[in-house]
Amino acid sequence: MNIAQPASLPGLSTAALREHASIGTQVVLDLYECATEHLNDIEWVERTMLNAARAAHATIVESVFHKFAPWGISGTVIIAESHLAIHIWPEHRYAAVDVFTCGGTVQLDTAVRYLIKAFGSTAPVQRSMPRGERIGGDPNG
Repeated sequence: MNIAQPASLPGLSTAALREHASIGTQVVLDLYECATEHLNDIEWVERTMLNAARAAHATIVESVFHKFAPWGISGTVIIAESHLAIHIWPEHRYAAVDVFTCGGTVQLDTAVRYLIKAFGSTAPVQRSMPRGERIGGDPNG
């Protein structure tokens, strides 16, 4: 499965991002053309997000999900290392996901692969970036 990355970050893996002095890494994931029939099923979406956090070895604190009328879901899984968030537009077969972690214990790549597979996205786009570089890096640099 090919995951498109924008030209500004060609080939920059999550592991490479962690090598930079920063306090965390954020992955923004656009899941286009989702094949799952559960895009408007709040229990399935919450369970899937919790399972992605578990697969990545994150420490789950709590989760909050909301279903909109007539359709759409937004939710967040708070983890000790930061969060996983999702916003879904079932009518477009699209889910916008944000995974942000501090420290190096959470396996971001595992969470991303899990979510792409679970949602059945045939056209995922992933953007990764270090966060807090001025905090985690050389204060003189």
